[in-house]
Amino acid sequence: MNDQQTPNPADLAPETPDAPAAPAAPPGPEERIATLEAELAEMKDRWLRAEAETQNVRNRGKDEVEKARNYAVQKFAGDVVEAFENLHRGVTMLPPPAEDEAEIIGKMRQGFEGVERFLLQRMEANGVVRKPADGQPFDPELHQAMSEAPAPEGVEPGTVLQAWSSAWTLHGRLLKPAMVVVAGKPAG
Repeated sequence: MNDQQTPNPADLAPETPDAPAAPAAPPGPEERIATLEAELAEMKDRWLRAEAETQNVRNRGKDEVEKARNYAVQKFAGDVVEAFENLHRGVTMLPPPAEDEAEIIGKMRQGFEGVERFLLQRMEANGVVRKPADGQPFDPELHQAMSEAPAPEGVEPGTVLQAWSSAWTLHGRLLKPAMVVVAGKPAG
């Protein structure tokens, strides 16, 4: 036989009171009004929180769209900056105007300089801005130090002595840092 005994279901049933419980009395008008006011205050609070969250979602969405619009062209803008800098290097390498040069050479020089000015204007109109570095204090947010040279007399250490390229920003965000030579401690 089994040592475990099966309990009797009557023994497991909860004890029932001898007298049934009296039903609760319905709330009075004051209690009902207080309950409704509390529910109204809770609903109003939930509604205000939902409205605030909805407005936050709208604002975040608007910010994300604006950022996407402004920075979607970042790679293209970087490529245009490289093309501009190559054009600029070419223009600066042209020999200075001479009295005995052929007229066509002068016109070509003016044409290249005009293209350079126009391209820079169009880039700036679209949020791509050149930040010259020569003579500026070194700014690690805009400049990449390629080397350091002794500071000439009258030049503060930490000043950009020479810029191999300018810094470029796209709507205020760094697109390309300036490659610079920075003044170190004075020679001597």
